Order: sequence, then C-alpha cells, then structure tokens
Amino acid sequence: MAPPRQARSAVSAPDSPAQWHRVLTLLADISLFIGTRGVWTTAADHRLLVAAVISVCYVSILVCAVLALVVRRARSLAWVDACVLVTAVTLTLSAYAVAHGGSDEALLTTQAAKELVAGHPVYGQPWPWLFRHGVALTPTVTGGYDLTYGYPPLAPLLTAPLLWVGHGALAATLVSTGALVVGAVVLWWMLPVPWRSAATMVCLGFGLLPSYGRLGYPAIVALALLIPVVVRWPRIGRGGRLGAAGVARAACLGAACAAQQLPWFLAPFLLAGIYAVRRGELGSRAATLVLLKVVGAAATVWLLINTYFVVSEPGDWVRGIALPLTQGAVLHGQGLVDVSLYFTDGSDRLDWYSHASLLLAVGLLALFVLFVRRLGPAATVLPWCAFYLATRSQDGYYLILTPLWLAAAVTAPASEFAGAWQPHALSGAGRRPARIAATVLLLAPALGSTVWAATGTPPLRMQVTSVRRASADTVSLLDVRVSNAGGGALSPHFMLTTGQGTHPYWSIVRGPASLPAHATASYELRPPGGEFPLPGPRVRIRLRAFTAVPQTLSSADVRLRMEG
Repeated sequence: MAPPRQARSAVSAPDSPAQWHRVLTLLADISLFIGTRGVWTTAADHRLLVAAVISVCYVSILVCAVLALVVRRARSLAWVDACVLVTAVTLTLSAYAVAHGGSDEALLTTQAAKELVAGHPVYGQPWPWLFRHGVALTPTVTGGYDLTYGYPPLAPLLTAPLLWVGHGALAATLVSTGALVVGAVVLWWMLPVPWRSAATMVCLGFGLLPSYGRLGYPAIVALALLIPVVVRWPRIGRGGRLGAAGVARAACLGAACAAQQLPWFLAPFLLAGIYAVRRGELGSRAATLVLLKVVGAAATVWLLINTYFVVSEPGDWVRGIALPLTQGAVLHGQGLVDVSLYFTDGSDRLDWYSHASLLLAVGLLALFVLFVRRLGPAATVLPWCAFYLATRSQDGYYLILTPLWLAAAVTAPASEFAGAWQPHALSGAGRRPARIAATVLLLAPALGSTVWAATGTPPLRMQVTSVRRASADTVSLLDVRVSNAGGGALSPHFMLTTGQGTHPYWSIVRGPASLPAHATASYELRPPGGEFPLPGPRVRIRLRAFTAVPQTLSSADVRLRMEG
C-alpha cells in the first residue's frame, strides 16, 4: 500500500532546498540580464554568431529561473547553479569578443610585455605614443602626466606569451578576462553548495567586474589570486601545520602582491588575523612560527616574480612599483576629496588628504588587532575604508575586490574568531570605556587630518580677463589674472574642466613659471590641441590651478559664453 501524499512529502523534505537558496540562485540568474542587451545589440551589427550565442543565453536564463523555483531536490538546484555559472561565463566571453579594446592600464601592460620580450627596461620609461586617440591620461600636480608602467610585474609576465594573439591591448585584456573567469569558477567551487550562485553574481553578474576585465586592469589578476587565500582564511595554519594547501595559499598571496598594489593593503589584515587566531589556539610561540611560514612562502614567491627586475633595473623597479603612492596624481574619485574638488574652490592643504588616508589605514589595522574577535569577519572590507579619504578615491578601489567580501562573509564568520587572542587590557566585561577611548584615539588623527584638508583655502585667486575664440563655439586662448594669496611662491599648472573629472593641462604661452607670495600676474593660456570646444550652456566650467610644492588646488567658475 502506497504511503499517503503527506507522508511522502515528509520523507522527501530533508532533501528539499531551502527557500533562500532558491532566491539566491534566482538573483544570480537575474543579474545576468544587466548589460546583456547592449552587448547583443553591438554583436548583431557585425558579430552575428556572438549575437546568436547571446540569444541562446537568454533561453538559458529563462529556463534556469523556472527551474530554480520548481526543482524539488537540493542536488537538482545545485545543477541549476552550475548552469547559471556556465551561462555567466558564456556571456562574459561573448562581451569580450565584442569589446576588448582595453584601457590605459591595458595598453601600458601590453607595452611593458613587449619591452620585456625585447630585453628593454620596463620601469621608468615614458611611452607617450600610447595615449593618443582618446586614451585616458593621468595628470599629476607637477603639470605632467603619468606615462610609465607603475604596477608590479606579474601582469606583463603573463601577457608576454600571448602577444601573438593580436594588436593593441588584446593580450592584456585576454589575461585579465581569463583571470576573472578562472577566479569566478574557483570561488564558485570553494564555497558551500548553497552559496555558489552568489559567486556567479558578484564575479560575473551585474556587468561590473567583466567590464574591468575587458579594460585589462591588473587588479583583476590580483583578485583571482586572492580568492583561494581569503576562502576560510582563519583556518590557515590550524594545528600549527601549514601543509601543502597552506603553502599554496601563501604563495597565491605573494603572487597577488606581485600583480597589483591593492593586495598590499589587505595582506597586513590577513596576517594579523591569522596570528591572532593561531595564538588563541596554540600560544604565542607556535602562532609566530605559523606567521613566519606564511610570510616566508609569500615573500619567496613575490621575490621570484620580481627577481629579474630587481637585478636588471633595481632603482627604476622600486620607483615603478611605488608609483601609485608617489606620483602625485591630481584629485579624482567619489571620496571626501570632492569637498575640495567640487563643493569649494580648492585647498592649500591637499597633502593632508593623503596623510588622513594613511592614518586611517594604520588606525583601522590597530583596531583590528585590538578587537579581532569583533572585526575579524570584516578583514576584507576594512582596508578599503582608507581610500575614501585619499586623493585618488575612485570606486574601482572598492568594487574590484568585492568578491573577497563574499568569500569572507560565507567562510570566515564570527565563530572563527571567538577564541582569537586580543590584548587583555581591552577584553572582558567592564572594559567598554577603555574600548571606546582606544577607538577614538586611533581614529581621531585621520578625522582631524581630513577636516584640516577640507577646510583649507585656495591660495590663488583667478579671473578670466579676455577670451579669444577660434569660432563661436571654440576657445583658442584665455587671458587670466592670477593673484597668490599664499605665503610662498607657487608654480601653477592650469586646466579647464567641465562636469566631473579632469582634463589635459593648458600650456602657458605668457606668464611667470613661479608666482611669488602676494604677487599678481597675467597668464595667457592655450588649450591642448589649440582649441577648446565649449559645452552646453548649463554645463559647469571651472578653471583649475594645481601646484606640487605644496600640493594645492585653486578653482574658479567661468562663463566663457558670456565673455569676450
């Protein structure tokens, strides 16, 4: 006699997937819609085969959505998760086939690979011809541009064997896109089964990271290498043994640090967390040995990747890999520098934004050590908070490594840090006032530096006195009266900006290179290319002057359509 329907449901219930698992799979599936239509539209114009593949992916998305909601077994839903991943990889590769021109970073990486193959120096070599035809430039406060390769060498080393695949930045974009796909698959595989679709969503969904892959960012290579490091990272060295898996993860950390500078900011948090967890388990001596093994393996791999450059061009190599920290690039991003860039007329204390960023990074690391039991799960997020105060605070610094946030959230929960070592003076009941005081003491310097930078005054007063036009809608020369209200001589470099972001510098046709304190002078400025096209009447136009020593910004709104 067959059991009644209710009994059969009760028997099969343990294998039924959780509703949140279904929803997560569905959300990952939905995320694949974002940006897909634009890729299909482009492909339909000249890549019909790619457009056909994308059309099949639409079918897959729809079928996976239905199956995510109706399958009865957890194993079946796991297969749906795999289908969503395959669809996401296919869409990522389809988008790459349609658009893979790369960015300035991809062009620099490709050129570095070419110079490496030819036996020429890689670092400290300007390549101005790469920045033609609308390629983005990075202006510096010295009045020039960053035209050299300023990243660790792993990306060029990986790009060099692929130079044969095509012209332009194709090889570099192929490396970064391939690294993203591999990283997504690795994260998907390493996560617990119900969470795997989240890996698909954060790595390949929404169209965010695949676009960075197609632009050829070396940070994508670093991301792929950091994924196996971050998954279950508090368990590294458990029992005092690193093992083959631990050595491999430490090696990945070293390789990630040899790919891009962002891992440099994450590594101290991971190492401090590993030490705290192992010390709580094994004691200080054994924990120190584990930490030394991890650092030794990571450092060995990092040095092996950099050895050729250390030997062949040591000085340029050091300056090159430190370039993003020392180049003095002009303000840019979505952080607090916008106060001086958009909401006021500038500041004579821009250096203090950099000081604030460094102080916040150090303060957050100290807080992490002091309160690792509470802050341990946030180890992969805390380092990026410091970039919000930096002079370069674009959102790419945050979102490129967001898959690591997911990896830690799923595999490094608070329970992993329950027994971690913390300084005794701030642990236990009745210590709340001491914890609050320590937090304020560690974060106050960064806050004070930020306020000091944001409340600075622009040292130069600028007024456009005449405008010369090449036509009704283009400007060929500007005459500007500039007064130095500061206490020291300044060497200004001028640009005109419209909306957000920066533009190329204007050349000084007439006027002093250095303006003494409390002096006034007239400058004649010529736009790059000889002409500046005027934007629409509602677009904000600002005349900006940057100086390097000290680092300052002075801005003034101008209305060129009403002058002259």
